[in-house]
Amino acid sequence: MSDTPRLTETSLAGLGRDDWLNAVAGVIGPHGGLESLGPDHNAALVRAGDTLLVTFESIQGIAALSDTAHPLGWELAEAWGWSHLALISDGDTWFRDRAVYGYFDRLVDDGFFEEFDRVIYYGAGPCGYAAAAFSVAAPGARVLAVQPQATLDARLTEWDDRFVHMRRTSFSDRYGYAPDMLDAADHAFILYDPYETLDAMHATLFEAPNVTRLRLRNMGGAIQGDLIALDLLYPLVEAVADETLTRPRFAEILRRRRNHGPYIQRLMARLAAQDRPMLEMAVCRNALTRIRGPRIRRRLRVLEQKFAPPEDTDSPGDGGGESGGDDA
Repeated sequence: MSDTPRLTETSLAGLGRDDWLNAVAGVIGPHGGLESLGPDHNAALVRAGDTLLVTFESIQGIAALSDTAHPLGWELAEAWGWSHLALISDGDTWFRDRAVYGYFDRLVDDGFFEEFDRVIYYGAGPCGYAAAAFSVAAPGARVLAVQPQATLDARLTEWDDRFVHMRRTSFSDRYGYAPDMLDAADHAFILYDPYETLDAMHATLFEAPNVTRLRLRNMGGAIQGDLIALDLLYPLVEAVADETLTRPRFAEILRRRRNHGPYIQRLMARLAAQDRPMLEMAVCRNALTRIRGPRIRRRLRVLEQKFAPPEDTDSPGDGGGESGGDDA
């Protein structure tokens, strides 16, 4: 494989679609290439090491999640010497396009995936669906899918009313039903918040001996963004690649979310809805020993005034207990 290219030195932020795609091609240069797959999809390949990371992303998602508008895999490719293949959509398409099918067919026919010692697929939401569905092209691949849909075929998932505009799109032809496409995978990890009902219903459809479902309670409906904000996504991808993503390792990685203000606030809101004030106070006090959280502190004072005994009203978090960090 070739030397690792420098991918992250130049910001691509603020560029229009066509200029951004041209800039991606320019950054990749002789280390790979950018291929158009019809009007709505592109494939950006960077050849480097013997590990290949295949990510499914949208142009809009890249712009929202990266200050420099770089595909997610570029940092990993540069830091760890991995090769990277980014399938990039314009909008949420679930990659249901014959040109995309044909591209993967060509990769299979050319023995492309056989060139690599390890192949990891990653995506979130519609892109998580695609990561699972197209993993069948690389038998033995490992898959990390965050909040994936199993299918949008109304005959199977008519209960999901979030994507009615996709009802006329076929999910019953090639690369269609994502759980079945995982049969050839070495292992797949499905990440979801069990309190997000529709996400959880899709997750239950991914049931097989080589599939592990991992719950991220109270992480909400936009898990990928929080994983990136907490610097948790790359450790998870690395653990998948190294075959070390056990349930204990997953719990260890996720402990960092205890320092994330939005996660704490979602947990507090759930406890408030369940009318569990004592536990909510415990969560507030615990959080304030690690992060600065004015909203958490205000909520704690309200709870203490209403529920705590008079001798218990001084919060251990008021004063020297603050350690900086996320401002909730």
